[in-house]
Amino acid sequence: MKQAKNLPLVYILTICLVLASNAASYAQQILVGAEQAQLYLPQLQGKKVGIVGNQTSILPQSNQQHLVDFLLENKIQVVKVFVPEHGFRGTADAGEKVNNSIDAKTGLPIVSLYGANKKPSAEQLKDLDVLVFDLQDVGVRFFTYISTLHYVMEACAEQGKPLILLDRPNPNGNYVDGPMLKKGFESFVGMHPIPIVHGLSIGELAQMINGEKWLKGGAKVNLTVIPVANWNHAMAYELPVKPSPNLPNALSISLYPSTCLFEGTVVSLGRGTYFPFQVYGYPNAKFGNFSFTPVAIDGMSKTPPHQDQLCYGRDLRTESLEQPFTLSYLLEAYQRSDMKEKFFNSYFNTLVGTDELKKQILAGKTETEIRETWQKGLTDFAQLRKKYLLYP
Repeated sequence: MKQAKNLPLVYILTICLVLASNAASYAQQILVGAEQAQLYLPQLQGKKVGIVGNQTSILPQSNQQHLVDFLLENKIQVVKVFVPEHGFRGTADAGEKVNNSIDAKTGLPIVSLYGANKKPSAEQLKDLDVLVFDLQDVGVRFFTYISTLHYVMEACAEQGKPLILLDRPNPNGNYVDGPMLKKGFESFVGMHPIPIVHGLSIGELAQMINGEKWLKGGAKVNLTVIPVANWNHAMAYELPVKPSPNLPNALSISLYPSTCLFEGTVVSLGRGTYFPFQVYGYPNAKFGNFSFTPVAIDGMSKTPPHQDQLCYGRDLRTESLEQPFTLSYLLEAYQRSDMKEKFFNSYFNTLVGTDELKKQILAGKTETEIRETWQKGLTDFAQLRKKYLLYP
């Protein structure tokens, strides 16, 4: 106290202002569902708990402590962990087989939900009282964590297990865009009649899946969503952890809805580089002045398209992203290729969720003309979306 009395008044006032500012800042910090422990820990005490999680299941404001470690620290009986594509630590390549294993840190059994076993079985759920789902989505229909969500919800509904979903912000949550999924084109990269960019948090989407009875047989799960605090859809949100090995930064996540379309073509989107989804190219100089050579990178891409071949194309790392989702990159590459139908592979329609886009591109339609055909679907979806929003 004596030291405080001897400090100049202006210095004391400055300290007070800084402390007040920090307190206000903390009060407004975005807190993900996992950080709202008071809302879900009471529901887990005395229960046998299964976790659906991966490297994104962290508490950002608690030194990025993993949810599993946090629950164990709080004497919650975690029995097993279910993991999606890319595995528990997020190091498996896209499409790579994820095996059942044991977590070295906790000794917990790890059950893969990618590959042949995409849906938890009755046997895998029988020793559990409740499941907790905590995965970071990026707001795009073909990002497979939402397909894992669907199957987990379905399994819980069938086995009578409650599901607690710890919500997280959608980094692409400020807009809705792209073609709607067309009936008959459902797959693990598109299970719901929603546009490519759906503009929902994963908790809001879970409520939509439940409310619209999209689970098999129209079943509904006993769902509790623990919301994000201090976030709305207009707010920018930079993820504290890579959601998958090839989405290393905010720019890749912003470009992902547009450049992932190259997965359905002969063009490389930069897998096998340290800037995937931020460039595109093909082994032909007419594709552009920028060049890169895809190589095998452990933990990112073991066998990238056009491996060890010099590819020419465009570097998108300086793009303004005024229109976040765009067909311009795809159309430009298609026009430069002169390949017509051979530009596309058999995966394109599955990825896009419709056969209309490919037909439109082959017919020489412009992006403006193509976008006009999406408008009714997007307008109808916007109305549906309003019913399930948890955030402004």
